Amino acid sequence: MSNILDELQWRGAVAQTTDETQLRDALANGPLTVYCGFDPTAPSLHFGNLVQLIQLRRLQRAGHRVIVLVGGSTGLIGDPRPSAERVLKTKDQTAQWVARIREQVQPFLDFDGDNPAIAVNNLDWTQGISALDFLRDYGKHFRVNGMIKKDAVAARLNSEQGISYTEFSYQILQALDYLHLFREYGCTLQLGGSDQWGNLIAGSDLIRSVEGKSVHVLTSPLLTDASGQKYGKSEGNAIWLDAQMTSPYAFYQYFLNVEDSEVIKLIKFMTDRTKDEIAELERAVAEEPFKRVAQKTLAADVTTLVHGEAATAGAIAASEAMFGKGDVTALDARTLRDAVAELPGGEVSPGTTLTDALIAVGIAESRNAARRLIGDGAISVNNAKLDDPEHELSADDFLHGVAAIIKRGRKHQAAARLAH
Repeated sequence: MSNILDELQWRGAVAQTTDETQLRDALANGPLTVYCGFDPTAPSLHFGNLVQLIQLRRLQRAGHRVIVLVGGSTGLIGDPRPSAERVLKTKDQTAQWVARIREQVQPFLDFDGDNPAIAVNNLDWTQGISALDFLRDYGKHFRVNGMIKKDAVAARLNSEQGISYTEFSYQILQALDYLHLFREYGCTLQLGGSDQWGNLIAGSDLIRSVEGKSVHVLTSPLLTDASGQKYGKSEGNAIWLDAQMTSPYAFYQYFLNVEDSEVIKLIKFMTDRTKDEIAELERAVAEEPFKRVAQKTLAADVTTLVHGEAATAGAIAASEAMFGKGDVTALDARTLRDAVAELPGGEVSPGTTLTDALIAVGIAESRNAARRLIGDGAISVNNAKLDDPEHELSADDFLHGVAAIIKRGRKHQAAARLAH
C-alpha cells in the first residue's frame, strides 16, 4: 500500500489530488475505501471509462477496498456537457444500461476474493428522497455562485441554449453519492477524470459541510488521441468495450495504430508492464520504430484485458493475414466479418472480372487503370497474386460467403462484399 501513489504517478495516472501529502499518508496507512462512478449514458462503457477501471484495479491489488457505482439516478439526469443539453433516456432504457454496465465491469475487478469489490446503484438511495428533503438537506450546502464556475456550466450559461435546472443540479446528485458512500462504507477517496474535478470536489465539500470530515479526490489525466481530442462517445470517437459495438479486431487495430509519440504513455497507463520492460519498449520505438513492437505489445495487452486471450489471438491472426503474410483463408467467420467491416469496398457478384471488381471496390477508377495495375503484378485476391484482367471471381473467393479481400500492393486493400 505504501507505494501505490508513487506507482500511479510514475505511470502518469495522477492529474490532481485534494491534498497529496494527506492522501499519501492515508494510502500508506490504509486500506482506504475508494469509489468511482459510471453513468449509463450509453449501452456500453468506452475507452475513457477503462482508464478508471484500471485505476480501481490497481488500488484493489494494492489492498484497498473498491466500490463501483453505476449511476441509475445520475444517468437519468446526465452530466452537463459544454456543448448542448443531453437527450434524456427513459427509465426503462437507463435500467437496462445499468444492468449491462454492471456486468461489463465484472472482469476487471475481483468481486469474490478476500477483498471483494462492491457494486452499487445510486438509484437505491436517491429515489426515495422527496424534492423538499433534497432542497432542505442537501441543496442548502451549495452556493450558486460556486456552482456556476464549473467549466461545463459556465460554458452553457454563456451559450444561447443555456442550461436546464435538471442538468445544473447534477453536481449535487453526484456529491450526494460520495456522502452516502462515506456514511455507509467509510469511503474516503473518489476517482475520476480531470474533467470531472468540479463534480468530485462538490462531494468532498459536502462531506466537510455535513459531517465535518476531510476526504480525498484523485483525478487522472484525460487520455487523448494524437490530435489532442479526448476519447468518448460525445466526441464521436469512442472505442467501446462491448465487442458488438467495437469488435476485438477493431479494438486491437486501434491500439496497433497508435502513433510513436503516444504509445509509451499508453503502455505505462494501460498495462502492467514493468519499468524495465517499458524501458526496452521505449528503446525499440527510438531505434526500430518500423517494427512497431511497442504498439503490438500495447494492442495485445489491452485487448486481452478487455476481451480475453482467445479474442486477442484471433485479432492478431486477422491482422497478420490482412497486413502481413498470414493466411486470410484460415480466418474464422466472425473474425473475417470484423476485419472486413473496417475496410472500404463495394458489392461484387461471382462471375465479375477482376478488372471490374477493382473498379467496384474503389481500387481503380477505370478499366484501363485496373488493367495497368493487374499487368504490373500489383493485385492480389485473398493474398494470392493474379495477373489476368479477365479472371472471374468465383463463389469460393468470397470467404465464408462474406467477402474477397483485394489488395493493391501491401498497404491498400478493399473488400469485395458478396452481392445479395
